[in-house]
Amino acid sequence: MTTLVLVPGLISDGIVWQPLAEAVSRRMPVHAADLSAGTSITGMAQTLLDTIAGDVIVVGHSMGGRIALEMARLAPQRVKGLVLANTGHGPKKDGEEVKRQAMIDLGHSGMDKLAAQWLPPMLDAARADDSTLVAELTAMVLRADADMHERQIRALMGRPNATAYLGEIACPVLLVAAHQDGWSPVAQHQEIADAVADAELVIIDNAGHFAPVERPQEVTDAIVAWLDRKTGDSNA
Repeated sequence: MTTLVLVPGLISDGIVWQPLAEAVSRRMPVHAADLSAGTSITGMAQTLLDTIAGDVIVVGHSMGGRIALEMARLAPQRVKGLVLANTGHGPKKDGEEVKRQAMIDLGHSGMDKLAAQWLPPMLDAARADDSTLVAELTAMVLRADADMHERQIRALMGRPNATAYLGEIACPVLLVAAHQDGWSPVAQHQEIADAVADAELVIIDNAGHFAPVERPQEVTDAIVAWLDRKTGDSNA
């Protein structure tokens, strides 16, 4: 039996993929990844592979997409599919370290301050005043802590260059991008789609970088439809 592995992004948790977990729980085992102790992208990928037995389909959001790509590189025989949402593939960029360090310092000054500065640009600008959405994501950030945030930021700064091995990924891949995602734009997902042999790209409208939380029904429907096509199971 193939397990669906749900991997959140930076200082995120199970709420990101909860609607998908509920939609597919009757069709296959679901494993919600806990990245709270992780210190590297490759290490988190290997830990998940060591924790879960058998074949997997990995669904990753943002940083979680990079972990999903690493899982496919490390265990191509076990990873039967990837869903990569609002993610990237390249190495660290020039000047990135200074910006990342500023966010680390902000987190240590207070996770509430980090949430207030970090979250608004992550959302569709039209949802920036959606108090329910912002409160849900703020609560998620506050469930993390500054040390976890720093570990994950440093893992991202030391991330592998997945661009170098995209062409070697043989499993089916679904890319989920969002029109209003300024952090991981549609073009970045198209680059992955162009490099992978079996790839599909779905673009969610009226959503930013947190598309699975901003537009949970649309994202879930797109992933379930892809699972139906790729697994031949329409019971979800």
